[in-house]
Order: sequence, then C-alpha cells, then structure tokens
Amino acid sequence: MRKTLSLVLAVVLLGFVVLPVSAHTFAPALLEIQQGADEKVNIRWKQPAIKAVGSQLLPRLPETCQAQGAPAVHEEGTGIIMTWEAECSVSLVGETIRVDGIAGSRADVLLRLELDDGRSLRHVLTADAPSYLVPETESLADVMVGYAGLGVEHILGGFDHLLFVLGLVLLVTGGRRLLVTVTAFTLGHSVTLALAVLGFVHMPSGPTEAAIALSIYVLALELVRRKTSQESLMQRSPWLVAGLFGLLHGLGFAGALSEIGLPAHEIPAALFAFNVGIEVGQLAFVAVVLAVGWMLTRCPERWTEQAWTQSLAQVPTYVIGSLSAFWFLERVLGLF
Repeated sequence: MRKTLSLVLAVVLLGFVVLPVSAHTFAPALLEIQQGADEKVNIRWKQPAIKAVGSQLLPRLPETCQAQGAPAVHEEGTGIIMTWEAECSVSLVGETIRVDGIAGSRADVLLRLELDDGRSLRHVLTADAPSYLVPETESLADVMVGYAGLGVEHILGGFDHLLFVLGLVLLVTGGRRLLVTVTAFTLGHSVTLALAVLGFVHMPSGPTEAAIALSIYVLALELVRRKTSQESLMQRSPWLVAGLFGLLHGLGFAGALSEIGLPAHEIPAALFAFNVGIEVGQLAFVAVVLAVGWMLTRCPERWTEQAWTQSLAQVPTYVIGSLSAFWFLERVLGLF
C-alpha cells in the first residue's frame, strides 16, 4: 500500500512533466527536399489533415531558390500533400531552410534532404529551432548525436509507451526483478525496431498502434488482479511478458523512425543511436518515478493509514486502464 500510494503523486507529477511533451497529439509535418544536379529542386510537403486550430506552417527555402508554378495538392492517408518544383541558383549546402509557425502547430517538422552531392540528411525542426543550416559535411558523431536526440524526444513524447513502463514499475516488486523486467522490455523492442527498420518485418502502423494500446490495458488488468490469490503468468514471470510486449512496442518505434528516415551512409550507427536515445529517455523516466516514490515513502506512517488512502491507491491503475481503453477505441475507429 505504501509503495502504490507513494506513486500516486508520481503519476500526477509526471503528468505535468510528460504531458507538455506528449501534448504533440498532432502528427509531425514532413518536408522533403531533393536537389538534382541541374539546379532543379523537388519539394514534398506533408501536413496532417487534423491539426491544431490556427496552425499556419509555412516552409521557406533559401532566397536563391524560386518556386516554379503552383503546388499540386492531394490527400494521402491522414495527411495533405503538396508537391512543387523550385529552381536554385546554388547548392543548398551552406544555405538555411526554415519552417514558420511551428510553435502554434503543436507538432515538430521532420526535414529530409537529398543533396546534389549524394548525401542524405535528416533533421527535426522544432519551435525552439525552426531553421536548419545545411552543413558542408556530416560526421559520424553528428549522425549519432542527432539520432540519439531523436530517440530521447520520441520516447518522452510517447505517453503510451511511458504509461506501459509505469505499469511495470507498479506491478513488479524488488529492484533486481524490476531491472530484469525493464531490460526484457528493452531487448524486445530493440529486436523488432531493428528488424522493421531494416525491412525484415513489416506491420501496418494503424493495427500496431491499436495493439500497443491494448497491451497497456492488459497490464492495467494485471494491476487489478494482483490482489487475488491466484497468480497470473505476468505476475509470475513479468520479464517474459514484458519482453513479448516489447516486440510489439518496437514496431511502434520503427514506425516513427521510418517517418524520419535513415542516412544511407550511416544506417547501423543511426539505428543504434536512435535506440540508445530511447533507452536513455526510458531509464530517465523510471528514475524519476522511483525517486518520487522513494521521497513519498518518507511521509509519516499515519498518512498512509487513513481510510481515504485505500481509494487513492487505486488512482494509477485506473488512470492507466482508462487512458489505454480510450486510445484503443480511438485507434480502432481510426482504422475505418
């Protein structure tokens, strides 16, 4: 009871910490720029059909580039695509590309660049850094730092994945047992992340996201059942179930990474760095939860003996269950 009660405030605190990041309920926009050797540049600009009210994203190429004709517009899945051509008098190397209006869109912009020198660059434009100076060269260190940052950003913005990790922390007792369980979850999603990104496994994103929400709901049910005398497989071997669910969550991570893309010349390094970033963000989340929980266990014993704490201790379980059920229904309906 003290452990569960101590994590109630952690849920509330993490809501303030995580929700501003995960408030990016709108999918990121995607700006693809491909420069040929004949000064022609092809631009593909994708925005989600559902976006924040008042969102006015506007990509801006360097002044050395002039648009040729009006953009062609069509719908594709859940996005609106605009394509057009521009003519640039000089190479994009050393020039600045920016997107205005990111702060009001509540979503970042993924930038893909195919340069005339054969290089393929990836970058994320944010409200704090809405522009990108195309570098002369990109070292291995630059690739790894950039993709590690993308991994951290993705996991901290993925409230569903973090809610699953929170459920594991609530379910598993004992530091060593928790470490083994979280490690199994890590290994599981690392395997499918690599297999999916490298093209060995393919799953549609819609059913995958719905299944991820269902996995969180199953975990919430286990949190309710843990008080019964009959132990389930998840209670007996949480590491095994966490590893299997990790395989599923890895497909979700792969979907995000496929949207970003990988640099052709550094695929293994970028994949490794992205995965490391995910783990760093995940471990930071677990550390915050455990730290807040430990601090709350220092509260006076008489506080946890009050009758109202019996109800309050159920808050994390019902938060996890309610949100996962909502996400599941929302994602299933989204398939149609």
